[in-house]
Amino acid sequence: MEQAGKVIRDQQVQADGTAYHVIVSEEDLSRFYPGLLRYTLEVRAGKEVLAVFRTNSYEYSPAMPFQARQVAEERATSWEEELRTGPSAFRESHPLPPLPAGHVQGRRVVIIQGSPRAGGNSAILASWAAEAARRKGREVEVIYPHDMDIHHCIGCYQCYNTGTCVFQDDMSEIIDAVAGCSLLVICSPVYTNTVPAGLKALLDRFLAMHAEMTLGGHVLSRKGLLMAVAGRKGQDNFMCVTEVIRAFFSLLGITPLQPVLVDATDLIGDVTKVEGLEGRVMSVVRDTL
Repeated sequence: MEQAGKVIRDQQVQADGTAYHVIVSEEDLSRFYPGLLRYTLEVRAGKEVLAVFRTNSYEYSPAMPFQARQVAEERATSWEEELRTGPSAFRESHPLPPLPAGHVQGRRVVIIQGSPRAGGNSAILASWAAEAARRKGREVEVIYPHDMDIHHCIGCYQCYNTGTCVFQDDMSEIIDAVAGCSLLVICSPVYTNTVPAGLKALLDRFLAMHAEMTLGGHVLSRKGLLMAVAGRKGQDNFMCVTEVIRAFFSLLGITPLQPVLVDATDLIGDVTKVEGLEGRVMSVVRDTL
């Protein structure tokens, strides 16, 4: 395992005839977020890594009396004392955290049905996309955010330490599904000029997947399709929705396809009355696969 970033502290500790190195390194992740610094504390015995702790600058607000580097260095001092007291006890009390294993991309199509209305126009678009994918022999998974346990993101950025979110809920399965798909379809109505709250909560939690990709260097090629409906007439109604999904696709390195945006569909079933729309949706999905 190679040392990541710049070493800012390297303290040798002799205990029970073994030389341990307590190392703090600083890694600049500003290519992902401005000013983001990640600090990694490691204890090594030769090439063996015994313990790891990570923290980053985005975890701490300016109002806090301590910052990431200070936390890492104070933890290093504490670990040095623990090693001097008893290396065996130190090993037992500081198991190595697992690194993200990454995902194997498959041929599955994942559809996020972002409307809370099960039989609404977004749901109809989702059903057409699912049928087109199945006709191409693809496995399809449809995700309904409003029926799932999804905690909202609190912006703690601790996912950039471990590659996983601090909340244990249905998002882990959703991330696994999206990470392993070849095509992601997002179906959304326009609510108050943007996406529904349940869908937005789901999208925000994909920050953990971006963190996993950052930590593990896992880059997979996926395509993404937005299909949205609006009750009012005019393409300008989709301005916020398209920007939200564009930013989401960009975060995860998903190649966006030309979106399907259907206005003036206020009543349930209105999309079925738009001439040629079903064939257009199925053609877009079929041609992508």
